[in-house]
Amino acid sequence: MRNRGHRSRGLVAAVVAALVGIAGLTGCDAVGGSSSGPTGSDAQSRKPSPKPTPDWDRSPRSLAAVGDSITRGFDACSVLTDCPEVSWATGTDTKVKSLAVRLLGRTGASQRSWNYAVTGSRMADLPGQIAQAAAKKPQLVTVMAGANDACRSSVSAMTTVADFRTHFEDALSTLRSALPKTQVYVSSVPDLKRLWSQGRTNPMGKQIWKLGICPSMLGDADSLSAAATTRRDRVQDRVESYNTVLEEVCAKDRRCRFDGGAVFEYRFGTAQLSHWDWFHPSVDGQARLAEMAYGVVTSRTPSK
Repeated sequence: MRNRGHRSRGLVAAVVAALVGIAGLTGCDAVGGSSSGPTGSDAQSRKPSPKPTPDWDRSPRSLAAVGDSITRGFDACSVLTDCPEVSWATGTDTKVKSLAVRLLGRTGASQRSWNYAVTGSRMADLPGQIAQAAAKKPQLVTVMAGANDACRSSVSAMTTVADFRTHFEDALSTLRSALPKTQVYVSSVPDLKRLWSQGRTNPMGKQIWKLGICPSMLGDADSLSAAATTRRDRVQDRVESYNTVLEEVCAKDRRCRFDGGAVFEYRFGTAQLSHWDWFHPSVDGQARLAEMAYGVVTSRTPSK
């Protein structure tokens, strides 16, 4: 056994010596040395590939918000009045800690975030708001729209799903034409039926509803008749269809993130509802919206 081992080691040494000699003759040096190394196309093919730039930046340095009354902080501070300082997207109120504040800090939020949302807006208004926002060249645009498309004078007046899709696609096309690399956070439409079920317990809120807040869902708030129930269910179905559109259209844009239905699924309680109309988010509700948005924007993977 020992002699065989000697012969084996001798054979290995001879093979190694031969390989070293060949390497010297051909000028190849796999481990460095003084040779000049590969050139031309060989050199190009052996260069390490650069790491791909991620499509989603989790720390954008500027932000513009578009949408409707929720993003304007409507009824969060006083009755039938906007209160943008508590907006979940761009507000500066410390109780809310808006998405802009969480991403940019308070000073950065005041200098590099803009709110173009308009109370009462529907999806058809979004392309115009996006055009305004694009002028600021924000790195992130937040979208929360669709509630007013369902909150109409009647079920028949609600925006059709096809039109809703067209308007949202137009809005994203407007943004992409101006800012191809700007990121978009898209919130789902809230569960309007849940907001009705929570708010109808408050007598004052129901009186304010009669002033014209979301009649398709909130009209005749105490009625549990078959007709009223069917009406509310149809509004709810439309909201769910809108959310499907938001998810599908956003999924076609690699720099767009949908919240995965987080806002729709959030169980707003009385603490999260305006103490003026018991339908729009309160200051606490705005803070919850900011928290959800921040989670999506800073996540390493998109919501599912």
